[in-house]
Amino acid sequence: MILLTFNLINIESETKNELQISDVERLAITEANTKSVLRILDIHEVKASFFIEISIAEKLKNLIKAISAQGHEIAFYNKNSSSSQIEFTKKWAEDFLEKQIRGIRQKEFKIGETELKLMGFNYISNIDHADILFPFKRLKRDSEITEENGISIVPESISPYSQLPYNDFVFQVLPMKYYQNMLFETLKKDDFVLVYLDTWQFTDVKKYNFKVPFHRSFNCGKKMEDKLEDFLVWINEKELATSRMKDYIF
Repeated sequence: MILLTFNLINIESETKNELQISDVERLAITEANTKSVLRILDIHEVKASFFIEISIAEKLKNLIKAISAQGHEIAFYNKNSSSSQIEFTKKWAEDFLEKQIRGIRQKEFKIGETELKLMGFNYISNIDHADILFPFKRLKRDSEITEENGISIVPESISPYSQLPYNDFVFQVLPMKYYQNMLFETLKKDDFVLVYLDTWQFTDVKKYNFKVPFHRSFNCGKKMEDKLEDFLVWINEKELATSRMKDYIF
């Protein structure tokens, strides 16, 4: 099973030549990027899970409604929000969508399982900080979903062969043929592969003069759209199963 997920977050990079990009403009870029992703998913009839960064969720009402209306899962991405902020935004989103928010994803800033369970979350999908040097470190992680304090913990997927994680950076830089072979081989061993991308990766960084390191700007923008499209074409050609996170876990 392929669990395709997207972290819906604003690009934070500074701009060149002291150009100013307001928070409103950054939000508009995020919205445009997400709509491009939705269009591609719709063409290939693939459902995904979208992890919305908590601080911008209420500012994206129409977009969140569109994501949900197309049959995708709405979940949360906790960048650095407090427990009270998470709880408030979760209640707001559930009232707005008339659907339960089951999942949350965390990175550097993490709230404990017990507290998240009390808020009504059913699963946690924590991810690691992507370091450019990670290919030179042997990584090891359990591939099974576990349960702690009554909440499911979904591990970040790693290829048992290449030892590369299926994160945003790896998808962006690896040749698609290599990535496909890696994923295909992993599915022979593991029950699922969790793939995640960031919506900021679909930004044309040159157009907005963002200061993005070369290894992170490589294949950004339209090239990422094309890469995602190629990936989904391959998934359908190989008749590989995909699922929203909440459907697979429960």
